[in-house]
Amino acid sequence: MGKGEELTTTKYLIHAQINANGIVEKPDVVGAVFGQTEGLLSNDLDLRELQKTGRIGRIKVDINSNGGRSKGEIVIPSSLDRIETAILAASLETINRVGPCEAYIKVLKVEDVRAVKREQVVNRAKEIYKGMMETVTPESIKMIEEVKEAMRIHEISEFGDERLPAGPSVHTSDAILVVEGRSDVLNLLKYGIKNAVAVEGVNIPQSVAEMTKHKTVTAFVDGDRGGELILKELLQVGEVDYVTRAPRGKEVEDLEKEEIMIALRDKAPVEQIFNNVKPKVQPKIEDKVTLMKNIFNDIEGSGTGEILDDTLNILKEVKVEKLYDELKNANEEVYAVIFDGVISQRLVDISSSKGIKNLVAFKTNNIVKRPEKLRIITSN
Repeated sequence: MGKGEELTTTKYLIHAQINANGIVEKPDVVGAVFGQTEGLLSNDLDLRELQKTGRIGRIKVDINSNGGRSKGEIVIPSSLDRIETAILAASLETINRVGPCEAYIKVLKVEDVRAVKREQVVNRAKEIYKGMMETVTPESIKMIEEVKEAMRIHEISEFGDERLPAGPSVHTSDAILVVEGRSDVLNLLKYGIKNAVAVEGVNIPQSVAEMTKHKTVTAFVDGDRGGELILKELLQVGEVDYVTRAPRGKEVEDLEKEEIMIALRDKAPVEQIFNNVKPKVQPKIEDKVTLMKNIFNDIEGSGTGEILDDTLNILKEVKVEKLYDELKNANEEVYAVIFDGVISQRLVDISSSKGIKNLVAFKTNNIVKRPEKLRIITSN
């Protein structure tokens, strides 16, 4: 067998270590490998026959003698399948003599030549790709992005009489994502999510409201005040099954793939969402206290505060340090203030003067005067 042929047909390399109590040389080892495995296995796996038919390559032996002992490595190229190669490797360990000397052979590993080649291909491909990218100019990158954007726009379709921006699967899918705008639909298309439809504003279109009655609907809203308003409206006119939000302060159109996948994974049944209370439907007082505590748990550690109406829908979200100034301008709609901080006498006084009914925070600090109509709730 020529060297080139052996290289192209070899699938595995059997690596074995040999130790002999005496001085032995390569021909002795090769002779022992052929001689002592002969007749051990079926004719199909006889080493001499396998070598004649080219299914194993030339046996390579590298052995050194030192101090009256010999140690070395045996390498056998194999084009047999995985099981046959393993049997052949195991048969080497039955050899107990080389020439006149006692010997011991241990298989170290069976190397998958194709896996090594694949790794070489991948590593080389990475180098080639890196070289290609180094030659791409900023203008070329811009062109590539423009083409990608054009492809996404081409993929976008329309839904309903209002011709709403939608992914191509909205018409056929049983599960629908309802988002705010066209940019949200495009961003989801970018990552292969094709079942989104945009309501394009707070007033929910009739076609979307009707569709929610027949399909499994997830509202995927921005993590800001606008997202809350759209969700509130959608809950009034449609039938939503699940709700999920972009991370606080972010919009769906700006999310990376991982953020989108996490949001969709963490969607919650609409019954579990604390602001799934339609307008004019008042929760019981004891339920409100529990809900307000839950809201505090959600925002704890965020450094923010939420100003809520009497159905515990968010009117405004503010940083804790700006809370006092915000309450100075508050109107009669404010029912509760929940914030990640400490309730001071100053906050109690302003809340009382504005007719606010509930203050919820981590703890209080030096409250001397407690107004009768103001409920103070703390987590500690």
